[in-house]
Amino acid sequence: MTAAQQQDQQLQRRLQQDSIQLAGKTIYINPFLYWRRFDSNTDRWLREPGQLNEDQIQQNRGRFYPELEWALLEPTDQEIKDGAVEMFLKSLELIGTFHPDLTSGQLLEVERKMAITKKRSFERWVEKSYRRRTRLQTREKRRFARDRFLRGWSEWISLDTTQHALVPIVALVVLSGVVGWSLGSSRSACPTLVLPSEQTGLR
Repeated sequence: MTAAQQQDQQLQRRLQQDSIQLAGKTIYINPFLYWRRFDSNTDRWLREPGQLNEDQIQQNRGRFYPELEWALLEPTDQEIKDGAVEMFLKSLELIGTFHPDLTSGQLLEVERKMAITKKRSFERWVEKSYRRRTRLQTREKRRFARDRFLRGWSEWISLDTTQHALVPIVALVVLSGVVGWSLGSSRSACPTLVLPSEQTGLR
């Protein structure tokens, strides 16, 4: 089998996981396959976790994760799985919008296949989104702290009292430098006299 045939088979398998045949139509259950039909607001709504309220997500936990005991999950696992529930709900809403002629039974079939095939990929997507958000927040906090520090120093230096206090300090530092330099240069210009050993009385 050639490399092109292998790639084609992989693509077919991926499309089979990302779609379902209903009433002679192919319905994509991967929401990102509809991205060409999104506007920027819909794209941001889909990609950013935290767009749906917590009550709506908690009410649908058992719908997509009937096997889980949520109280026993670690907080980070719970957060990721809540994000996946949000992705399920958003995906179903998008599919209903792009395929308004689907019946409730057909939407239930879409939901079942989605719960089987998309669970792990939704969890990975949410995990990456949270990591990306954490990195951006950390970077923003550092930038804000740096800006606040520089702004504090610039405001302090611009005060009249600070400038009045800094003038004598700067003058004192400059004067100390000049005195130190002049003492050092005078010592190097007048080397100390070293007596021969016969005159010192040492043998």
